[in-house]
Amino acid sequence: MTKAPILILGIGNILLRDEGIGVHVINAMQQICLPDTIELLDGGTAGADLLDSISDRKKLIVIDALDANVQPGTIVSLTASDMANEPESISLHEFGLSQTLMMAKLLNCSPGDVSIFAVKPHDVSCGIGLSPQMEFLIPQIIKFLVDEAFFDNKCD
Repeated sequence: MTKAPILILGIGNILLRDEGIGVHVINAMQQICLPDTIELLDGGTAGADLLDSISDRKKLIVIDALDANVQPGTIVSLTASDMANEPESISLHEFGLSQTLMMAKLLNCSPGDVSIFAVKPHDVSCGIGLSPQMEFLIPQIIKFLVDEAFFDNKCD
């Protein structure tokens, strides 16, 4: 089966409330009619296991939680270069996206264009479900992802 040229990848641990934002956004996007050129993937906390899924895509768009010095609920737009320049991983996962992207580069199978939308979580305590503040952000995040993918979210 041929890969769609655009992958929208949601990353996160749904057992740590807002840390699962990427997964929750992908689940919400499943209700949107998307063209065949776009694939949605719940990456969970897979890390290096995502290498095959991201390799050789024309465009990779990621939504993840962010551990940074910004206000909770802040949505930050990053590139693969931004991730590579971080002295430490900004992901909340042990083997993060930056390491997976670096591995893809070393194996000469990097996605062409990488855009990352990261959100500072409000609550990463043990529990299932997003905080109300993060739940409120889902439509805004989806709009960012849709705009980034350069497609119309209506089917003709």
